[in-house]
Amino acid sequence: MLFKRESYLQKLKEAQGNGMIKIITGIRRCGKSFLLFDIFYRYLRERGVPDKQIIRIDLEDRRNQNLRNPDNLLQYIDSNIIGDQHHFVFIDEIQLVPEFEDVLNSYLKMSNVDVYVTGSNSKFLSTDVITEFRGRGWEIRVRPLSFAEYYEERGGDKHEALIAYYLYGGLPGAVVLESDEQKQNYLRNVYETAYLRDVIDRNHLQNKEGLREMVRILASDIGTSTNIRRLVNTFKSEANMAISPNTIQSYLSYLQDAFVISEALRFNVKGRKYIGTETKYYFEDTGIRNAAIGFRQVEYNHVMENVVYNELRLRHFNVDVGQVDVFERDKEGKLLRKNLEIDFVVNRGSERIYLQSAYRIPDHEKWLQEQRPLINVKDAFKKVIIEDEYRLPHYNEQGVYVTGLFDFLLNPNSLNM
Repeated sequence: MLFKRESYLQKLKEAQGNGMIKIITGIRRCGKSFLLFDIFYRYLRERGVPDKQIIRIDLEDRRNQNLRNPDNLLQYIDSNIIGDQHHFVFIDEIQLVPEFEDVLNSYLKMSNVDVYVTGSNSKFLSTDVITEFRGRGWEIRVRPLSFAEYYEERGGDKHEALIAYYLYGGLPGAVVLESDEQKQNYLRNVYETAYLRDVIDRNHLQNKEGLREMVRILASDIGTSTNIRRLVNTFKSEANMAISPNTIQSYLSYLQDAFVISEALRFNVKGRKYIGTETKYYFEDTGIRNAAIGFRQVEYNHVMENVVYNELRLRHFNVDVGQVDVFERDKEGKLLRKNLEIDFVVNRGSERIYLQSAYRIPDHEKWLQEQRPLINVKDAFKKVIIEDEYRLPHYNEQGVYVTGLFDFLLNPNSLNM
């Protein structure tokens, strides 16, 4: 299989010659290096750029260890720039170079040099580093294969493809393998050696099992609201570990910095404010999530929610978890307040969508349950239910837009109806 990554290639084309450092970020093994060193390289060569004007440096290669020194790297690039000809500089895993900001900034004023770098650690895009780029860093975030990218190459029965995608995710290295055993072994190995080891080594962690247990807890509870206090109690009750709130907060930050997980904050829709005590966490790749718990406990309803979340982020939406407060009378006539949850409050610019991810809606009672939070939001923004069944996209009598999961995942304009 040859994954074209056309949307990312288009972003590289659009950024070409914009005077900024192009920074390609994303979780390890998601295809950043292939995008830059293969897909974009071939694109440039096919358009007549000579090979000698494309300077490619893989800093993970042991043979390039000396180039992890910033002065050596600068000297090497300079020695390969010939005259006024336009050059493209590709550097893989730039965060391995100390003071790399100074190296990259050295080329900001050279109109004949276009610099592209990759990195797996979001910390090197922190506010301080962006300041070093003087506003001239251009991030291109790469994610694992979307279901649309995956299915374009795989084809076949959509339901079988979706189940495989739920289980093994979208890391290209796992997708191309043939058997279930090969895929599981690959994902377990990547999880242990690339993700956990990377976080442990980078942050000098002593309690390795504590971090591993943190990932297991999050993997078991995707789609479930949590907070630091609850996680502390879970460590005590399920893992028999006493972990401080500060340590748990650090673990969560480290895992987000490495792009392993993302958080969705809780947002009170009527109050129009964030509720700081509750958060949901989702995995960048469902295959890694399943590897963390040994491919057990694969509840498709929660995995579907994770896949929907990832697709929304892929489409450049900001995603929160919604809360709607409603008041109802009990059997005795007493007025009670209830908190209803909306799976996702989705924002992009002035656009907002309230969205429910529903694995199965077998009866009318379930329909009422899914719709209830949506119809209690009284503004005019779109309300959507995505069901893991085939649905002809339509608006129902309550004004809720209902569509099937395949239409949502395979049609990039599915939410624009």
